[in-house]
Amino acid sequence: MPSDAADPRTGQSWTVDVAGQAIDLPIVAIKPDFAISLMMVIDLGVRFGAHVGQALAERLAPTKPEIVIGAATLGIPVAIEVTRALGLDDYVILQKSPKLHLANALEQRISSITSKGEQRLLLDRAALPLLAGKRVAVVDDVVASGSSLRGSLELVRRAGAEVVGIGVILTEAKDWQETLGPDRDLVHGLAHIPQFTKAADGRWKPIPGT
Repeated sequence: MPSDAADPRTGQSWTVDVAGQAIDLPIVAIKPDFAISLMMVIDLGVRFGAHVGQALAERLAPTKPEIVIGAATLGIPVAIEVTRALGLDDYVILQKSPKLHLANALEQRISSITSKGEQRLLLDRAALPLLAGKRVAVVDDVVASGSSLRGSLELVRRAGAEVVGIGVILTEAKDWQETLGPDRDLVHGLAHIPQFTKAADGRWKPIPGT
């Protein structure tokens, strides 16, 4: 069925070097005068997933994590590849869909720059024994506002885990630093992307300072 919604893609892209691999990210308008470069890690292939998993694992290995945590949906492949590269087996995914077995899950409210409205992070109580008293690394694809990542940190700490490292493929702008507070020092990112505003010539340009 055709949609009347305007296409947010601007026709421009932003190239970023991710631990030695260049990728072109489409610039997508969130508002008439505000845009981001969008990375959909699930569309970038298994080789890219393995590449970023290995690179993040190398940065997180000195923190000696015992288990890796990722949030659905785009954090899932990151968690899997980092776990594999660290030589671990178990990982835990924080879900967002209230499936039947999550009826009594631990819950944390979050918001995201790329999603409309408030969302929930859900931690299956069956996973609590994997986290209690463990050293954990929390991973995700991108940190922008920091709200989703902060929610993940709060949730796994409620489960009794010690967060020893945070791994993200991309850091975006700087809002996340204030949101995370002291936890920002735990973040290991592979590359940084700015946010964008529309210039007088109609082209999208990076916002200074982001």
